[in-house]
Order: sequence, then C-alpha cells, then structure tokens
Amino acid sequence: MTWSLGLAIYFVIWWVVLFAVLPWGVSSQHESGEIAPGTEPGAPAVHLVWKKLFWTTIAASVVFGVCYGLYCYDLVPIDWLTAISNPPHR
Repeated sequence: MTWSLGLAIYFVIWWVVLFAVLPWGVSSQHESGEIAPGTEPGAPAVHLVWKKLFWTTIAASVVFGVCYGLYCYDLVPIDWLTAISNPPHR
C-alpha cells in the first residue's frame, strides 16, 4: 500500500468515524434549560468540537490500524474479497 493510498483510506475512515462520534455526549438546549434567543431548542447546548475531533482521530487510527493489519498480514485474502463482492453471473 502506498502512502497516498493509505492517507486516502485514513481520510475516508476519519470522516465516517466523525459522523459516528458527533452525537456522543450531546445535550440539547431544551434539556439543559437554557435556550439562546433565536436558536432551535434542539440545538446542542455545548458543542465540544475539539474533544470530538480528538476522539475521532483516536477511533479512526484504531480502525485504520486494524484494516492495515488485516491487509498487510493477509488475514483477509484479496481473492476471497473479490469472490464475495462479485455477484454470480447467470
């Protein structure tokens, strides 16, 4: 795997994990009881964006490490992946 391919795969994994991490620990303004004028009551009271970006990077690194290990040590053979991804021809 080249560096550019690894970086591209990590980038995609990072964005997918970001969307999984975004809802963690969110409480709405309605739940906290402090609704800012002109905002939706369901909007987050505290965003914690930097904390979520940190945990996204940690989780994406773990997922990428597992995928990289599976690829490098040939634990999931490429032939098997191509066999299961191609539907049978009729």
